[in-house]
Amino acid sequence: MASRESESAPTTPARRTARYLLSAALVFAGVSHLFWAREEFQAQVPDWVPMDKDGVVMASGGVEIMLGAGLAVFTRDRVRMGRIAALFFVAVFPGNIAQWQGHRTAFRLDTDRKRFVRLLFQPVLVLWALWSTGVPRGAKG
Repeated sequence: MASRESESAPTTPARRTARYLLSAALVFAGVSHLFWAREEFQAQVPDWVPMDKDGVVMASGGVEIMLGAGLAVFTRDRVRMGRIAALFFVAVFPGNIAQWQGHRTAFRLDTDRKRFVRLLFQPVLVLWALWSTGVPRGAKG
């Protein structure tokens, strides 16, 4: 049976740096969910989510902190962590769409054009998570 490391793309200084930068960004975003940017993040919670918006923001902030810590600490499971982070970025994408469709101002996204351009960055986050952790191209599961 192959080791986890041999199943992934080789770790390079660029990938490692990108992984640690993503880790720091996730921890920072998670902490901001819990403290100074809670109202801003509530603008991204779609109205169809059957939970309290503040609760959703706090829960997603906690998840982001754990993902960021996991990306930095669980280096042997970096591919798995990359996949989980990528799935998280996909899972929260409806919030970005809701902010755009609902014309909700938050994070200085005060025009529909700015909100739409923000949508284009979500795939970048997904690719960042996958590339920085060495998820092999064409990998399944």
